[in-house]
Amino acid sequence: MSKAVVRVVRHPLVQHKLSLMRQKETTTVKFRTLLREVSLLLGYEITRDLEIEARAIETPLASVTAPFLSGKKLVLISILRAGNGLLDGMLDLVPSARVGHVGIYRDPDTLKAVEYYFKVPEDLGERPVIVLDPMLATANTAIAAVEKIKSTGARRMTMACLLAAPEGIRAFHEIHPDVPVITAAIDEHLNDHGYIVPGLGDAGDRIYGTR
Repeated sequence: MSKAVVRVVRHPLVQHKLSLMRQKETTTVKFRTLLREVSLLLGYEITRDLEIEARAIETPLASVTAPFLSGKKLVLISILRAGNGLLDGMLDLVPSARVGHVGIYRDPDTLKAVEYYFKVPEDLGERPVIVLDPMLATANTAIAAVEKIKSTGARRMTMACLLAAPEGIRAFHEIHPDVPVITAAIDEHLNDHGYIVPGLGDAGDRIYGTR
């Protein structure tokens, strides 16, 4: 069994922007802007291990061998709806990335994942995949989404989130120990309703102003 990996991005800018997002008085437009900025910074950390290859090029002054990304293009897969908040910043960083969407929501009574949509690029087995969801709380949604993505043949995946709960990390890695989790913070615990504490509220509602 693969060793489970959790990486917390402790860059000062990430932590500062996350603190602004936590504040209940932060407006919807400001929350969206901050999330886009944080997701770009998270993307920088997540993509640091992408494979590169050397190619011969001509600069205005000389011939040189320079590094380029190798292999097929990266795939970003958003878990709807809140995952789209991370997607924009990631695409700012890697505009050539392929994009997929998984429609899954957490039943408010059972807290279990319910799937309603799935559309991803082909050849996932040959591409690095980053799965996007701001909150890893109970992890039921992330577990179901990654299971579905794996069924297409995907082998190299990373789970990217803004916040994670210890319970969610444990549950996720019990099922998917081979998928690293990259997050900006690991908070204290889940409350009785499955929300991360201290957290920042419902990410989807704060992104879209629906509550």
